[in-house]
Amino acid sequence: MPITQSDTGRGIPPRLELRNLGMRFGAVRALDGIDLAVRPGEIVALLGDSGCGKSTLLRAIAGLERPDRGTIHLDGDDVGGVPPEGRGVGLMFQDYALFPHLTVAENVRFGLHAHPGQAARAIATARLEQVGLGHRAASYPGTLSGGESQRVALARALAPGPRILLLDEPFSNLDRRTRDRVRADTLGLLRETGTTTILVTHDPEEALGFADRIALMRVGRIVQAGTGDDLYRRPASRFAARFFGDLVEVAGPCRAGHVATPFGPRHAATVAEGAAAVACWRPESIHLMPVGEGVPGRIVGRRFLGATVILSVEAEGFDAPLLLPVPGADGRGPGDAVGLRCDEANTFIFTDGTD
Repeated sequence: MPITQSDTGRGIPPRLELRNLGMRFGAVRALDGIDLAVRPGEIVALLGDSGCGKSTLLRAIAGLERPDRGTIHLDGDDVGGVPPEGRGVGLMFQDYALFPHLTVAENVRFGLHAHPGQAARAIATARLEQVGLGHRAASYPGTLSGGESQRVALARALAPGPRILLLDEPFSNLDRRTRDRVRADTLGLLRETGTTTILVTHDPEEALGFADRIALMRVGRIVQAGTGDDLYRRPASRFAARFFGDLVEVAGPCRAGHVATPFGPRHAATVAEGAAAVACWRPESIHLMPVGEGVPGRIVGRRFLGATVILSVEAEGFDAPLLLPVPGADGRGPGDAVGLRCDEANTFIFTDGTD
């Protein structure tokens, strides 16, 4: 997949450019032909299941792993032979890796060897103030909460002014409430500083809310890259569609360019005549209608989740009940008859047997 001028955005040279990157660990193909361009100030998420190669790719960019083939350019410089400390890359690990015997301020100053003592102290102080921890400068890591440790690690990674910041699952060790707050604070700081960033995550919700673009990985490859809206609303494969949420799926052959579904025929331009196809819908795109409109159905279950209720609906043409989200104030329940409707624009069509 060649990198075109449009990939770098209106002619702006990419901060990071990867071309045909490949790496093996014995018989395992960890990276397989990775092409990616990241613009200055852009935040890109590497998203995928465990073992798909996203952390390996991050370590290759940092210089901690050496690819078998391909090139890595930072600001136009080929850094393939440059050691990690010479690349100008900031790396923040999942466990934060703070030195327990150093104070918070000393941890942040650790990577500032190129600066004289007074300048290093000033930079560390400024970064700690940015993350709201100036008052903890003299504290030791063992006295910090998980959220505070994450912010110290972020301040340390940003202190040298890296050309690119690499974040490897930085929020996964936090409880949900703390994670949401720290993630929002981190995003705000990265936007404020204009830091080019790559985030590794297995959480599609995190990728959608954090990144400008997402590179979805599978078995060492980037299978689709684009904005969150692109991947959610225009998935290139059933794998990509499933990764971002539940799907309602109905299989059927393609006849005269269409697939028959309970909602009516759906256009299938990419499926060969007579080939098996699958029509898919996201549950939230299926709307409950009054009786007599759309596909006849009956509610057989109700699960209250606060702001949302999940209704289990048996409907004509579907082998299993559909689990459909509705507002929490919706009063319908088991035994109620309904109709179901879904617009053709919200239908995904894939060739059956292909992900």
